[in-house]
Amino acid sequence: MKKAIIFYGLFTALLFTVFSCGSSRQAADTYTRQWRYEMEPVNVGTQGTYLVKIWSYSKKPVTAIEQAKKNAVHGIIFRGFAGMNGVLAKRPLTNNPNLEQEKKDFFDPFFAEGGKYMKFVTITNDGTVAAKDRLKVGNEYKIGVIVSINVDLLRKDLEDAGIIQRMGAGFAK
Repeated sequence: MKKAIIFYGLFTALLFTVFSCGSSRQAADTYTRQWRYEMEPVNVGTQGTYLVKIWSYSKKPVTAIEQAKKNAVHGIIFRGFAGMNGVLAKRPLTNNPNLEQEKKDFFDPFFAEGGKYMKFVTITNDGTVAAKDRLKVGNEYKIGVIVSINVDLLRKDLEDAGIIQRMGAGFAK
């Protein structure tokens, strides 16, 4: 009897842990879908890559760090960034402000947890955040993470999927 009570107690605790982690991840994804972030260039990356700092907002610092990769890829596709620190401004890969909604069936799985976006971005500092890049703003955190985005590979993938036009597609031969 005593073993059964212990077993059911441990089983209940395990279920609670699994479901709370799952709902936490879903909440983070929902929060990220608001696309609240800021992006600034850090330095010139190797050919075909951008090195940027992504400022993500979240109630938990760890969540902001995880979501920074999604935000970075989203920013390259839909927003671009202003020039600063000797780095030229970069336009977004698309100039269609409705593209994300028009191609929702592509972008939902693309930006899902563990989605295809991950093959285009890496965190450059192993996820450690400097004290100056961790700010408390109201009841949430603003976390700055430096990431590298392989823009050439991202552009090619989006072109091959028919999401954006190939470079030079508008020019007549």
